[in-house]
Amino acid sequence: MHLTKDDRITIENNLNNNTSLKQIGKNINKHCSSISREIKNHYITKNTGSVGRRFNNCIFRKTCPNRGKNCSIQNCSEFIEEKCSLLNRTPYVCNGCKKRTQCTLSKRFYDAIYAQKEYEDNLKESRSGVVITQDEINYLNDTLTPLIKGQGQSIHHAIINNKNKIMYSKNKIYKLIDLGLLDVRNIDLPRKVRYRQRSKDVTVYKIDKHCLENRTYEDFQHYMNEHPDTPIVEMDSVEGRKGGKILLTLHFVNCSFMLAFIREHNDAQSVIDIFNNLQKILGIDKFKELFVLILTDNGSEFSNPTEIEFDMTTGELRTQIFYCHPSSPYEKGACEVNHELIRRILPKGTSFDELNQCDINLIMSHINSYKRKKLNNVSPLTLFNTIYGKETTDKLNVQEIEPNKINLSTNLLRK
Repeated sequence: MHLTKDDRITIENNLNNNTSLKQIGKNINKHCSSISREIKNHYITKNTGSVGRRFNNCIFRKTCPNRGKNCSIQNCSEFIEEKCSLLNRTPYVCNGCKKRTQCTLSKRFYDAIYAQKEYEDNLKESRSGVVITQDEINYLNDTLTPLIKGQGQSIHHAIINNKNKIMYSKNKIYKLIDLGLLDVRNIDLPRKVRYRQRSKDVTVYKIDKHCLENRTYEDFQHYMNEHPDTPIVEMDSVEGRKGGKILLTLHFVNCSFMLAFIREHNDAQSVIDIFNNLQKILGIDKFKELFVLILTDNGSEFSNPTEIEFDMTTGELRTQIFYCHPSSPYEKGACEVNHELIRRILPKGTSFDELNQCDINLIMSHINSYKRKKLNNVSPLTLFNTIYGKETTDKLNVQEIEPNKINLSTNLLRK
């Protein structure tokens, strides 16, 4: 189903006036089920309060003894989200809801401009070509071939159940099969849809297309205005050889201390696994003390924020993520500057494939022991130990290097 911009504007205006989906369908000559799918696929979520009331979606907000100015749902261990039951039935959004001005829960809205842009982005992705390395093809083969050829699964089923590992959309996988790049062939597919081969670059595939909602750079600035003393951790990736191993870096701005972790592939699951392992090593209390707020870029490996922000076993909120504007590395400039030290040891173009986590720990021990003028000639490691305790750096396998033995050259890892 293809809707025009005028169709979407009509849908939004009708929703604002509480028009039924059946009548909306008649107004634009579409079936009501098409209108329902359009709304479900392109709504936007906003965490806004009501007149005289700030946003609060905790189920205990009316009875909690800390309600009011002392209430902080971001840091409350007893927080349980309440969702409006009206969103489970038509029209699935809050556009025409009469209680909207009194509600403090998360709200959904259908916005014609937003829906049109999202539709155009999806259309562009479906018509784009494929840019992929041999290592990425091998990784997809290892992941998809047993599921599709060995177990008879569809591409759709394989992707939705491995969304943190397969960083391509269903359309891209079909194109790779059309081009004969995968071990899976058309005859192996339960159903096959053909797509024309194009020559345009691939569009970045987001695991959660709503990941930026309430996590934009403007949201970050608003949060910091209200909580100016919040310690910031800047998160980024450092690439080695294209398609090979890659680093995840976590930079503590308050002390210029940086952690780095080697990953086999640049996928979302590897990022989530690192945070889960950090919680296991540090304990939930120390984890929440270190990672109060994370600022990162729009890389597809960071597009599943929910599984980073929450302990998926207990449902406890453990950190909060915000995103910089696209192509704006200066918005997390402290992290980018510290990457220059990594590049002294691992210049651009260097393959990380032969490195292991012990090598990375050694690199970061030398970098974090390097004294900085802006820290009043104190090393980031010393300052980090002062704030968080030496037992924390011991758990993170970062060790102090004697000043005259610090090596930030390419021969550090030569054996």
